[in-house]
Amino acid sequence: MDLGALKIFVAVAEAGSISQAARRLDYVQSNVTARIKHLEDELDTLLFYRKKRGMALTPAGRTLLPYAARLLHLAREARRAVQDSKCGQGSLTIGAMETTAAVRLPSILAKYHQAFPDVELTLLTGTSEDLIARVLDYSLDGAFVGGAIMHPDIEQEPVFDEELVFVTAQHVAALDALPQRTMLVFRQGCTYRLRLEQLLRETGIAPLKIMEFGTVEAILGCVAAGMGVTLFPRSLLAHSPYRDMLRLHPAPARLAHVPTMFIRHRDTLYTRALEAFIELVRQSAACVV
Repeated sequence: MDLGALKIFVAVAEAGSISQAARRLDYVQSNVTARIKHLEDELDTLLFYRKKRGMALTPAGRTLLPYAARLLHLAREARRAVQDSKCGQGSLTIGAMETTAAVRLPSILAKYHQAFPDVELTLLTGTSEDLIARVLDYSLDGAFVGGAIMHPDIEQEPVFDEELVFVTAQHVAALDALPQRTMLVFRQGCTYRLRLEQLLRETGIAPLKIMEFGTVEAILGCVAAGMGVTLFPRSLLAHSPYRDMLRLHPAPARLAHVPTMFIRHRDTLYTRALEAFIELVRQSAACVV
């Protein structure tokens, strides 16, 4: 099994079709098809079911997939290990929740880029659930997620403490006076969404409707327009262009604080680029009052 064939196999498994994998890899479809067939012949087993629309993994394919991901990860780690240097080079892919990316990371990323201009730094945003999955499958070198993670392959440390507050339109004097009992949230897997659902249940305010959004500003803009309630870190609201149109309501003290954790896979190579990034995060956290 060569790494090129495994890369194609993983791409087809993730995309669910030859054509989409070919576009993602910038390969011709016939090449992708031939490499998959050669891999199946080499392993003497069928890896995909061919459907009218797309491909689906067979049991053997599902067995191979995590091994292929690990082999590709080890190949990337080997390259990074030999290219690592004191001045910091190579690539670094970090994940973060939308709220953390908006408030906590801009100054950190600016300082890091200034200190290590040769590092190719990529920031990806998503829900805590998505980010944990990407760390576990080695797609991310590290990520900022909400709350502690219980997983044997995850190493973590708290970096920021966020005070959560209910957010409504300015004219809403109290939560029980909400004219629209609608939760405005990110998709499933968001730590703050889970905490909002819990808090509303405890306060006896069951939402009648849930609306999902993809960005912080979309949520806050709709909250400001009186469409419902959300739950966000207080630190985020100070920087929002909608802050004068919003009212903040305190959450119960025992549930109001959520630590932002920086997590990484315990097998991830601790390069100088990653080490320097984590140190900058620690310095920034120490300066937060």
